[in-house]
Amino acid sequence: MRRVLLPHAISDDPAPAGGEIRDYAGRSMGTSWSVRLVAAPDAACAHLQDGLQQQLDAVVAEMSHWETESDLGRFNRAPADSWHTLPPAFFDVLAYAMDVARASGGAYDPTAGSLVNLWGFGPWGRFDQPDFVPPSPEEIGIARAQLAARPVLLQRDGRKAWQPGGVQLDLSAVAKGYSVDRLSYYLKTQGYAHHLVEVGGELRGAGVKPDGQPWWVMLEQVADAAPGVATPAELVLALHGLAVATSGDYRRYFELDGQRYPHTIDPRSGMPIANDLASVTVVHAQCMAADAWSTALTVLGSRDGLQLAELQGLAARFVVRQPDGSFTEHLSTHLRTMLDV
Repeated sequence: MRRVLLPHAISDDPAPAGGEIRDYAGRSMGTSWSVRLVAAPDAACAHLQDGLQQQLDAVVAEMSHWETESDLGRFNRAPADSWHTLPPAFFDVLAYAMDVARASGGAYDPTAGSLVNLWGFGPWGRFDQPDFVPPSPEEIGIARAQLAARPVLLQRDGRKAWQPGGVQLDLSAVAKGYSVDRLSYYLKTQGYAHHLVEVGGELRGAGVKPDGQPWWVMLEQVADAAPGVATPAELVLALHGLAVATSGDYRRYFELDGQRYPHTIDPRSGMPIANDLASVTVVHAQCMAADAWSTALTVLGSRDGLQLAELQGLAARFVVRQPDGSFTEHLSTHLRTMLDV
């Protein structure tokens, strides 16, 4: 069975007469990116490949916790009790991430990079190295206490951030979504209003294809479901002025002594999540928002996550693991209103 999700608003702006789809792709942030756009037959598009890559390179130069000389990397190494003027995009992304952190009760926290690093999911001390050892309860407790005692402060006038000392920013749960939004905005400034952008599986669509159809995409299914196990019906989404992001415990994890440790860390406990959720998908006008909220809701679990999604008016889908190995789903009210039923 397949169900269809439709946007609440449909633009009547048609694709260019005689338009054709052109494709671009590359690598960034340790993953792949791709763009499909509608261009007039005589459109000069030769500059777009480099232009799109330059947009992503700019995000990496500002916000990557893997690049030691990025603006974020320098902030993470900065001395205690120091203020730093951030580039506009970096400041805006960090400010939004911290807003989600507050709204989610700390289920998501862009300042909790030290915990991510302790569990081997950061740029060093990786979980896939032979000498990796999971952190002790004492190490986790120290990291959590440091975060609670001296939080990062933002000063919107002047776009400044205060490094209290030792805080490790990690924007991996929001920067990829921001990159999708940035590529979409760049294409619009270049005159290509009809496009589909994808970075590492996060997507945003605008306008329509040459045949007038929207950009149809299938929501991500649970990747590790066993053959024959019951899974939710397929959901197909018309990405028309919408973005979608999915967070799942099957994407990146390690196993130790028979226990799975997903890469998503609950900052409130300092531990990898251990709830009933296999994945959370959020549909939103901004991919940055969908990216951040899918992470926060994943940490909260199916019950508390769905409750917060309702309070925030989020279009969210929760895929839940059952004790017998099957999967069920819960849809927020806002997502249900998009169902073509």
